Amino acid sequence: MAKLVVFGATGYAGGRIGAEARRRGHEVVGVARNVDGISGDFTARAGSLHDAAFVAEVAKGADVLVVATPARPDAEGKKLLDAVGSLAKAAADQGARLAFVGGAGSLHVAEGGPRLIDTPEFPDEYKPEAGNHADVLTALRALPSDVDWFYVSPAAEFGAWAAGERTGKFRLGGDVLLSDENGASKIGGDDYAIAFVDEIERPAHSRQRFTVAY
Repeated sequence: MAKLVVFGATGYAGGRIGAEARRRGHEVVGVARNVDGISGDFTARAGSLHDAAFVAEVAKGADVLVVATPARPDAEGKKLLDAVGSLAKAAADQGARLAFVGGAGSLHVAEGGPRLIDTPEFPDEYKPEAGNHADVLTALRALPSDVDWFYVSPAAEFGAWAAGERTGKFRLGGDVLLSDENGASKIGGDDYAIAFVDEIERPAHSRQRFTVAY
């Protein structure tokens, strides 16, 4: 079994990934600035991924560092992008894998087509967060080859407001947005977590981004 450190363990995606990993018998350390929201059989650690010393300490013995935090600036103006360097160093030092909960905005709407974020239909209010997630993906792709990582973009419709039901049935893709026969692009939180932990248990996307949708 693997040891996972989940940054953002109180969030929508991080909480479900941690719960799915625990369900399968993995050890989970849940990290958040405020750990009061961490429930279940987790080891809780209060701290910030922007604290390089804390990241290095909490990563000791980890097999996977899961990053499930917002990409936008926090209260101190620090973006997720700013933490990629220290996360990568901690992963390399421990021989651990980096696993990022990404965004859908950087997915292409069709092979060779524009990114979702660059289409006229993409809501302006979501562009800062989507753009910051895209910057994180770019930074991961530029990391040295000794840092293993994967980045999972959800479908366009993903969040607590559309949690859906656990089905265990979904499709995986690459850099192109997946939609169903009606043009809808959706994935529930539990099924996203299943796909995420599947990749941890059976690595198939080393240093790659992939996407999951119904």
